[in-house]
Amino acid sequence: MDIKKIKTLGDLKKSGYAPISVKEEIRKNLISKIQQKENPFEGIMGYEDTVIPDTERAILSRHNILFLGLRGQAKTRMARQMVELLDEYIPYITGSDVNDDPLKPMTKYAKDLIAEMGDKTPISFMHRSERYGEKLATPDVSVADLIGDIDPIKAANLKLHFADERVIHYGIIPRSNRGIFVINELPDLQARIQVALFNILQEGDIQIRGFKLRMPLDILFVFTANPEDYTNRGSIVTPLKDRIESQILTHYPKSIETSLAITEQEANISVEQADKVVVSDIIKRVIEQVAFEARSNEYVDKKSGVSARLTIAAFENAVSSAERRAIINNEKNTQVWMSDLVGIIPSITGKIELVYEGEQEGPYQVAINLIEKSIRTIFVQYFPNPEQLKKRKPTGKASADAKEVENPYKAITRWFDAGNHLDILLDMSDEAKLAALYKVDGLYALVKKYYPQGKEKETALLMEFVLHGFAAYSLISKKTIGGKIEFKDLMGSMMDLSNLKMDDEEDYSLSINYFVYKYEYYC
Repeated sequence: MDIKKIKTLGDLKKSGYAPISVKEEIRKNLISKIQQKENPFEGIMGYEDTVIPDTERAILSRHNILFLGLRGQAKTRMARQMVELLDEYIPYITGSDVNDDPLKPMTKYAKDLIAEMGDKTPISFMHRSERYGEKLATPDVSVADLIGDIDPIKAANLKLHFADERVIHYGIIPRSNRGIFVINELPDLQARIQVALFNILQEGDIQIRGFKLRMPLDILFVFTANPEDYTNRGSIVTPLKDRIESQILTHYPKSIETSLAITEQEANISVEQADKVVVSDIIKRVIEQVAFEARSNEYVDKKSGVSARLTIAAFENAVSSAERRAIINNEKNTQVWMSDLVGIIPSITGKIELVYEGEQEGPYQVAINLIEKSIRTIFVQYFPNPEQLKKRKPTGKASADAKEVENPYKAITRWFDAGNHLDILLDMSDEAKLAALYKVDGLYALVKKYYPQGKEKETALLMEFVLHGFAAYSLISKKTIGGKIEFKDLMGSMMDLSNLKMDDEEDYSLSINYFVYKYEYYC
């Protein structure tokens, strides 16, 4: 159909155009994509075997859809991508508020225009991008917003009786006729407003202010919601839920690999930043692990969920932290160091909802704990588990040499035990950081033992990673004070009783546990 040649109803009839419902249209185009082995939901990762097949089945069944899941699970994005399953252009009667199909007019305006002009009735075309309507459900949404109401000003201007259909001002749903309409966070919609949707979903028509008006709307409805059992804000009224044919459960990424791919795709990193800042796989994995740790953390409200936006924002902040440091030190390029992860704390505190105990702990401290747990989890993927080392007994002759072989971390811990400490400034230049890291006995040797092919900066990052990993496993202490990270012997820092206050009971308890740990570790 050459839309450039079609200007009137007569031209449209000659083209062979045949009306088709929006659900049939989407179904037809989905079948075509499946046959051609094309992915209808490009950029949606982690749903290949779960949500996407369920959605395709719903579309093939011509169903309205409810995506049910926690925040940040790409529910709205799935709905928006359905637009790509619509035909590129469809014809409608020029001037129609509800996109009347020229061959199946339903409003008085369209019928009267065709009766008056016949085959000369003007025809316009609508692109698929214009056939999408979306409304965020809030308590102040009214029936007039969604469906429509009588417009007294229009009635006065046109000198029409209130019984005349032309005085109706249509809401966003009728204006989305022959397209896709999405209501986000459906439970937030007041129950009486949800009831107003019954007829639209079941009979496909609308009722406005008692008008004897039948308007068979042609719409694919998509709703999104948090699970009813998990929210205190509201619920979906049962009759409405019963009228939504397919309910599809969404979920967070099930593997860190999927999460990495999502962040890589969504993070807003400019070409300038990408050229200036290198981000290693270790840093990426630590950042992604923060979200996994948060979703199972006792301080974080599991009912609220932890959005994928947390890791995206954290990744952007990590890159910006490194970029800022490079600008301060007049460096042409740099990498994201472990110390730059201090900069991702604002990305965490704003993205997690805390339970009562978490509020008592404080969002900042919870964010620090999540980063530490993330480092602890990722550390054992690169180096031996310190907790397993202390339990391992030497085989053969129980000599000191055998113990030394089995405990690759002892040279480093002894350096700190001897009273040495290391300060890493948050704005330290790369050159200064390299010099500082090489001061720690055994640190370079440990990294080279497990990663002999590493380049200078990769090796240095692993050296810093070891220190953070040691702190996460309580082999040494780590404190962030006044723009620097201070690494010390854990025993010396905790047993400074002259500075011990009444609220330091937890630290005191930890120091006692440390004595036991050290004894087991060395013995």
